[in-house]
Amino acid sequence: MSSRLFHFAGGAAGRFVVESMSTVCGAPLPLVERVEITAGGERSLFPGAAWVLKGMTSHERYVTRREKAELIGKQAALGRESATRTAIIPIRKTAAWWSLTQEERREIFEEQSRHIRIGLKSLPAVARRLHHCRDLGEPAEFDFITLFDYVPENAGLFEDLVAELRATPEWAYVEREIDLRLCYDPAVSS
Repeated sequence: MSSRLFHFAGGAAGRFVVESMSTVCGAPLPLVERVEITAGGERSLFPGAAWVLKGMTSHERYVTRREKAELIGKQAALGRESATRTAIIPIRKTAAWWSLTQEERREIFEEQSRHIRIGLKSLPAVARRLHHCRDLGEPAEFDFITLFDYVPENAGLFEDLVAELRATPEWAYVEREIDLRLCYDPAVSS
């Protein structure tokens, strides 16, 4: 079992209380009250879940060596005790995006949209981990699932980050996006 594989299960149980769940574009996911996030495991571990998404961490794409070093140098770890606010944003991009070459996607991702530069502005206040769904070798509802966490006082900074990214040329290639905002419930053990 790979520790790079993560499941996101939405239903009536889980360590994270859903504060809001909105469909930005495309088909919605069924509304849920709670979400559980686990490393490894199988879908069968989530009986009664309304939905289970999975993705795996992978190597960074679309970054230069300098950008990677800067991201690593500023990025905070997920799971900080004070970071009780979490966001999960699954995204699927259009076939037009995937028909582009890696070089063409990099041009849109960073040179036009400044995705990395925008993200760097929120570090280390907002931590994130990207999960790739296309790497699993099976059909998936989404291409990426990004997990963020932050302290409540940085909610405005997180909102600014998301709004700025959604206003970029890159987002013209997004055909489905769900935005879940969660609060960690320490009373529920993993």
